[in-house]
Amino acid sequence: MESHEKDTMSGAVLGRPDDQEMQTNGTVRKQLRDLDDLFPYIGDFGWYQRMLFILMIPYSFFFAFVYFSQIFMTVVPAEHWCYVPELANFSVEMRRHIAIPRTEGKYEKCIVYDVDWQTVLTSGDLEPKTWPTKKCDGKWEFNFTDVPYETIATQLGWVCEKDNYPATAQAVFFCGAIVGGLIFGWIADKYGRIPAILGTNMTGFIAGVGTAFTNSFWSFCLCRFLVGLAYDNCFMVMYIVVVEYVGPKWRTFVANMSIAVYFTFAACLLPWIALAVADWRIYTLITSTPLVLSILTPWVVPESARWLISQGRIDEALKIIQKCERVNNRKIPEEILKEFRDTATELAKAEQDLKNYSFMDLFKSPRLRRHSLLLLVIWMSIAMVFDGHVRNVGSLGLDMFVTFTIATATEFPADILLILTLDIIGRRWLAFGSMVLSGLFSFLATTVPFGLPSASLAIVGRFAVNISFNIGMQYAAEILPTVVRAQGLALIHITGYVATILVPYIVYLATIAPEIPLLILGAIGIVGGCLCLGLPESMGKDMPQTIQDGEDYGRDQRFWDFPCLNRQNKNSGPSKK
Repeated sequence: MESHEKDTMSGAVLGRPDDQEMQTNGTVRKQLRDLDDLFPYIGDFGWYQRMLFILMIPYSFFFAFVYFSQIFMTVVPAEHWCYVPELANFSVEMRRHIAIPRTEGKYEKCIVYDVDWQTVLTSGDLEPKTWPTKKCDGKWEFNFTDVPYETIATQLGWVCEKDNYPATAQAVFFCGAIVGGLIFGWIADKYGRIPAILGTNMTGFIAGVGTAFTNSFWSFCLCRFLVGLAYDNCFMVMYIVVVEYVGPKWRTFVANMSIAVYFTFAACLLPWIALAVADWRIYTLITSTPLVLSILTPWVVPESARWLISQGRIDEALKIIQKCERVNNRKIPEEILKEFRDTATELAKAEQDLKNYSFMDLFKSPRLRRHSLLLLVIWMSIAMVFDGHVRNVGSLGLDMFVTFTIATATEFPADILLILTLDIIGRRWLAFGSMVLSGLFSFLATTVPFGLPSASLAIVGRFAVNISFNIGMQYAAEILPTVVRAQGLALIHITGYVATILVPYIVYLATIAPEIPLLILGAIGIVGGCLCLGLPESMGKDMPQTIQDGEDYGRDQRFWDFPCLNRQNKNSGPSKK
């Protein structure tokens, strides 16, 4: 999930001059061009940055809780049957034997015998006959062996004709995410990152607590829509702020390890919290209440220095930077501060030029249009496959709580592997390989016995798509031109939200046959992976600044170019005399 920071952390500024050198006290040094050039003076990853890295912990937990908690609120046990009040004094097995028809040796879930039970009980003959049947009267019994607690779905009877309700509620959540991305994205740009962090997390807190008191499908959907407003931004805005204050050589580590450790640990906790409290309302309160801690954000998290500079609030940005140097026990020379103040003033003016562009400029020239459309479709496929594997754990034939934990834990090795290989293999081939691998293992999971063999292969597919997800937005940020990068990333992100609205319904198809979701996810993964080969490689390349740069990006590359092989050829080439 290393994603949204790249528009701010990778030099997304206008008008960078060519590298120039200046002489200070007889020492030749590079001219300051942006905030990144200050890190040699304030420290790349000193105590100030380490404290910010630790401060990401609660926001990572908030993100995991907002994203995954609904799964365990709406899960339905595998076995359920119609409730017959006249048979309440009998054992469970006897009730089912008397009242529920069988088909191919299995009890029906939505059909009951249509007889006068008082007459049957009076007769004393409790063996089922060829009685007429009817649909359930609106109340069911559940076998709580696999899901050992009541959920809102079991309490309100979201089964049979209403078995699509959990999927619809999840789709409503993602509709909220679309609206939240627009609202809090605008707040982040207009009023700053801190108000956006505070607003998105407090929204998640209020709506999450409200969810625990819902007693109908529509009230639940309303609360989940409001919780959806907080999805993603409750962590990602903080994520952007932190990586902005980390030196370039540490950013890959900070960006990936915050997800690999904090987010993964929080997500792995969720099923065990649900099992421990064994009450969906208490579980909802436990996973929602911690978000109230975000009220402390203005006192513990610094505003984005880059955003302050873009707003012309240079003195405030410098005040934060000077606090960073003090905590890191460093000292910025006065002439460097003066030069950076002048540079920041130029950057603030350049920022205004961005207002002359919109995301529509991405589609006005042929090559840039093709790359932009590919990025949109690829990110939609990545988002769908990732979210599909997350939500399909209940259909793999094993204990969903254990399976969810194991599948989620694959985020950690995926992030570690990405850190080690991304700058060797490159974005293009690694994105292709991981997506196609995810698709192939999803297909393979449908060819083996249902249960442990199928679940194991599906988890490998989840591991592979974790890698793709972590590459996705970084790849987009490196290809899109600076003048429309922020808007382009926002557009890509929102299309991902739109695509994930379909995912709960894809997973719902497991009620017809458990293989269907994996087949669909496998096909999407392979198609999305192949589309990655239509993009240029961005590893080690200067990011495009202007629209024309974006149009020309990658013209000199060939289809079969491999960054690692190209590097070896370059290193082993003849020396120049």
